[in-house]
Amino acid sequence: MIAELNRLLEAIEAELSEDIDVGALAGGFGTTEYHLRRMFSSLAGMPLSEYIRRRRMTVAAADVATDGRMLDIAVRYGYGSTEAFGRAFRAVHGASPAEVRADGGPLRSQPKLRFRLTVEGNSSMDTRITHRPDFRLVGLAARVPLIHEGVNPHIQAHVAGIPASEHARLKALSNTEPAGLLQVSADVDPDYAEGSELTYLHGVAVDAQAATPEGLDAIEVPAGDWVVFRTSGAYPAALQEAYAASATDWFPSTPWRLRPGPSIVAVLERAEDFSTATTELWMPIERA
Repeated sequence: MIAELNRLLEAIEAELSEDIDVGALAGGFGTTEYHLRRMFSSLAGMPLSEYIRRRRMTVAAADVATDGRMLDIAVRYGYGSTEAFGRAFRAVHGASPAEVRADGGPLRSQPKLRFRLTVEGNSSMDTRITHRPDFRLVGLAARVPLIHEGVNPHIQAHVAGIPASEHARLKALSNTEPAGLLQVSADVDPDYAEGSELTYLHGVAVDAQAATPEGLDAIEVPAGDWVVFRTSGAYPAALQEAYAASATDWFPSTPWRLRPGPSIVAVLERAEDFSTATTELWMPIERA
């Protein structure tokens, strides 16, 4: 995966002044756009689309500093108007093209990235691969923003608003793996951008043949392979570290890649105040 990401970076540099077809590039590398975007954002700490915009505006700054027509420069970098180009330019540099041309700055550069895999081998991941037939996730769903670190207050508020009777009702419905009450994240932005919206479902897994009770939301999950990471420790820090380690350690060293689908967290044990927990993180995968 590291080699594919570096090939992607080279391709981006060659096409900064053109529309970049990430899907076509991913196919040429023998992987999927979904997996490529998720791995990039996890390792780079920013969405792929944001990196492309920053690099494009970094290079464009040199042209802005010349006396070329601003519209020509805008078109050269894929923008249909000087207004659209100016908004993108200001978002990166904090100043308009006209201000930079007049004063020479300020300018903020995005260096070209290069990924390297560092193998330490000083820790192991408690992981298993399992195949699951079709199943359904049923529960109570809400649209919430993605937050990478710490407790998500929007999810916290959603769960706190569910009556105790509903928790008991849901738990009684569970009849297949992953077992018990689940934290489900679906419809996640492939770039995994902070603040982007996702569907959060507090619910359980049931057989595909089971009916969805009235008043509950449902997510259909097709048959496929899953990687399951077991974590124990401070909550949610240990769980969030497992997400990060899957990208930095596990996927680069295995013949698996992410496929579209929900990620699922099963809480196996927890402290009364939820300060610590033992969890299983389920991620949908396929052979690379």
